[in-house]
Amino acid sequence: MKQFMMIFTGADYAALGLSPEELQERMGKWFAWGNKMKDAGILRGGEALTPQIRRVSGKNRTVTDIASAEVKEVIGGYYTVEAENFDAVEKIAQDFPDYDLDGTVEIREVMVFDR
Repeated sequence: MKQFMMIFTGADYAALGLSPEELQERMGKWFAWGNKMKDAGILRGGEALTPQIRRVSGKNRTVTDIASAEVKEVIGGYYTVEAENFDAVEKIAQDFPDYDLDGTVEIREVMVFDR
């Protein structure tokens, strides 16, 4: 089995103006999806991320604080899962709760180095 990361990008919920009820319903879908993967024994980890962004870049290590409204896509979180291949993870990703908000799941295989 291989390790994969599913990276979730899309709009910031706060910027969408979701009502508390809509937010609660959406979070319920996320918890159900996470529990489905946990029950299947494939979920290895994951976290939601806040919309605050600090970038350190370049040879001068320039520090920039960025509001989520300034970027096209916000990385809202990630899950790491164990699966046979990309196709298996793509199948898992079909239940991603934010497709209706034009969200995206980027699937990346975790690189393993020999020690």
